[in-house]
Amino acid sequence: MADQVQKGLEGVVVGDTMTSLVNGTEGKLIYGGYRIEDLAANALFEEVVYLLWNNRLPNAAELEELRQSLAQSAVLPEGLLNLMRNYPAEANPMAVLESAVAALAFYDPDAEDNSIEAARRKAVRLTGQITTICAAWNRLRKGQEPVAPRADLTLAQNFVYMLTGEEPDKTASDAVNVYLVLLAEHGMNASTFTSRVVTATNSDIHSAVVAAIGALKGPAHGGANAAAMALFLEIGDPDRVTEWFNQEVKAKKRRIMGIGHRVYKAPDPRAAVLKQHAEALAKSSGNDRWFEIANQLEQAALADEYFIERKLFPNVDYYSAILLYTINLDVDMFTPLFAMSRIAGWSAHILEQMANNRLIRPRANYVGEMDLDWVSVEDR
Repeated sequence: MADQVQKGLEGVVVGDTMTSLVNGTEGKLIYGGYRIEDLAANALFEEVVYLLWNNRLPNAAELEELRQSLAQSAVLPEGLLNLMRNYPAEANPMAVLESAVAALAFYDPDAEDNSIEAARRKAVRLTGQITTICAAWNRLRKGQEPVAPRADLTLAQNFVYMLTGEEPDKTASDAVNVYLVLLAEHGMNASTFTSRVVTATNSDIHSAVVAAIGALKGPAHGGANAAAMALFLEIGDPDRVTEWFNQEVKAKKRRIMGIGHRVYKAPDPRAAVLKQHAEALAKSSGNDRWFEIANQLEQAALADEYFIERKLFPNVDYYSAILLYTINLDVDMFTPLFAMSRIAGWSAHILEQMANNRLIRPRANYVGEMDLDWVSVEDR
C-alpha cells in the first residue's frame, strides 16, 4: 500500500526555523519574536535584515554598520552593467534579475567559498545589489543610464533615488521601506523552500537565490500583485467598481487577484498596514484613483456572502500593487521588488540551512506500470 501523499506538501513540516511564524488562523505574522505590525510601524528594513540574520535587533552602532555595508555593497560591477545594457528592452524583468544575480557570482570575491562566514558576506552584497539591479533595469530598458547608489542612504531611500535620479521623496521612501519590511520573510513558502533545497546540496548562495527567484517568477507565487493591478487598470474608474464586480465577479465567477490566501483564513496583517501607506501615498501624489478603486472593490467583496463564507480577505499583494504603481513603477517590475525584499528572508533561511544541514530528499510514490516485457523497436 502506497504512503499517503500530501499534494503540495500541504501541512507537512519540513524543518525548524527561528525566522518567522505564520499563523493563518489568527492572522498573525511574527519575525524573530516581533509582531509585523510593530516592525512595520517602527523598523527600517535594515533592522529587519539584521533581525532575520542574527535572531535579535541591532543596537545603533550595529544598525549603522549594516546600513553602510549594504549601501556600499549595492554598487554593481561595470561588467554586469554592460551585460545588462545588451539585454533586450522587452525582456521579462524577473528573467533579467535571474541572469544578473547569476552573473554577480563571476565578480564576487567569495564566490567559491561556501563557508557560513562567506555566505554572510555574500548575503550583504546580494541584498544591496538586487536593489540596484531592480532600479537600474527600470531605467536601462527605457534608454536611461543607471544611477549609482549613495552611501548615505538607506536601501529604501536608495531605491527611490536610483529610480528617479532625484532626492528621494520621504513619503515614497517610507512606503517602500514598509513594503520591504512586510515582504521580507513569510515562513516556508515556495521560493524559500527552493532556496533551502539548493543550499542543502552544498551549493552556493548565488545559485540558491537564483533558484528562489525562479520560483518567485511563477504567477502562483510572486506575480499576484501585478495581476491585481491589471484588474484595477481594467476597471479604470471608481464609478465602474460596482458594475464590474457584478458583471465579472458575480456573473462570470472571476477571481479577484489579491483577495484570498493559501495560509490566511483571517485578515492578512500585512494588508492593513499597506492600505494605510497606499492611501497616504495616493493623497501625497494627488492621484487617488487607483486607491479608490481598490478600496471600493474590497468593500464590495467583504460584503458579499461568497467571500464571507470562505473567509477571503485582501492579502499582501492587494494594496502593495497600489503602493508600487503610485511611485510610478511599471507593473512588470512588481515581482522584482518582491525579490528585493524577500532576499532578506531567503538569506536567513540559507544561513539556517547551512548551520544544520541535511540533504533534502523526499520520496515519491510510484504509480506507473510494473514488470513490463521488453519489445524490440521493430515490433512496437
